[in-house]
Amino acid sequence: MATNHNTTIISALFDDDDVLLKGVKDVKAKGYNINEVYSPFPVHGLDHALGLKGTRIAIAAFMYGCLGLTTAISLTYGMMIVDWPMNIGGKPSFSWGENLPAFIPIMFELTVFFAAHLMVWTFFIRNDIYPGRKAQNPDPRTTDDKFLMEVELKGEKEELMSLLRDSGAIEISETHN
Repeated sequence: MATNHNTTIISALFDDDDVLLKGVKDVKAKGYNINEVYSPFPVHGLDHALGLKGTRIAIAAFMYGCLGLTTAISLTYGMMIVDWPMNIGGKPSFSWGENLPAFIPIMFELTVFFAAHLMVWTFFIRNDIYPGRKAQNPDPRTTDDKFLMEVELKGEKEELMSLLRDSGAIEISETHN
């Protein structure tokens, strides 16, 4: 039998990033769970204050770069040595190594191309955003000049609302999931 988990989310709107950062620290210090923070621009130190883990996108970038380099080596060898060897500028086409200096720009460009493009698609997939996806933002003002913190209510509602007001929230609302 399925149980209905009715979770109450308290949303606090802030108009200054420094006040938001202080509010996040205050709320976390009291043991509340912050579900999400919406911001019109990156706030320095917010990820640390929220306790978010570091990203592994650099590892993905390295792997994608290796894939691009492997593709470039395979393409240059297959096209210029095996399939259609050409004598360009008097350079022999007997081996890939002899022509390596001519292939360096191709290898560099495909390494960067694969790393950049595949990182973008990894970011889209990992964050569940893609073209045509409906916006997940609960308050459109956070795309302009406001900041929104969503806190899961555990315990006394008035205590949390008082904490958010004392932390500098200019508007507080409640939603049920």
